Amino acid sequence: MKDFLLVFRNDYSTQPKASPEEMQAEMKKWMDWIGGIAAQNKLTNPGNPLGSAGKVVRPNNVITDGPYTEIKELIGGYTIVKAETIEEAAGLAKGCPILYVGGNVEVREVIAM
Repeated sequence: MKDFLLVFRNDYSTQPKASPEEMQAEMKKWMDWIGGIAAQNKLTNPGNPLGSAGKVVRPNNVITDGPYTEIKELIGGYTIVKAETIEEAAGLAKGCPILYVGGNVEVREVIAM
């Protein structure tokens, strides 16, 4: 089995403000999806959501604010799954709740060094 990183992207600037009940329902969808992957023994790291603020470190010790607001899609979080192939990992990503709100999931193999 190989490890694959699932990166969750969405245009969060267009999402309406959710009520506490809606946020709880959305979190349940995520937990159910992650739980389904864990039940298949294919969850390496459940991952975490990422905050909206950040910094970008560039050559010559230049540090700027980021991520950039001009970018339509922001990385909202990640998880790491186990699969035999990238196609299998992409199949696991098909049930991700972010897909139902206009987001997408990038699937990348984690290469062991």
